[in-house]
Amino acid sequence: MITIELAGRIAALLSVRTTPWSPRSGDRFVLPGRDIDQEFVISEMTIEVAEVASERLIRFNGTTEWALDSIGVGEVLWLPWEHQLRELLGDRFVALARVDEGYAVTLSDGSRHLDADAESAYAAALLS
Repeated sequence: MITIELAGRIAALLSVRTTPWSPRSGDRFVLPGRDIDQEFVISEMTIEVAEVASERLIRFNGTTEWALDSIGVGEVLWLPWEHQLRELLGDRFVALARVDEGYAVTLSDGSRHLDADAESAYAAALLS
């Protein structure tokens, strides 16, 4: 699984290079700096994205235990899934292979990016 640190670096990269994350159903995220260690997943039933007064909000439905009704999209940290990282690599992505160290992502420039799990290898490739 991608680490919070890697996710933060990806968010910073995307805000500079492309458009920032646009949340959709199935995306996962965390609430940094709120003493909540839980990972959340956007789902129409419990956690949804809404546009309110030109601000994108993530709304928590039925999660009163967190005492949080909604939060701005900019206040959460997206944890991209493996397939989302691969999509972000676009045409640069050549291959993912299982190696002794874990996984290796090869890019079109010939570079290889190794990590213990596939998501982290994709993240390393994206950040290169």
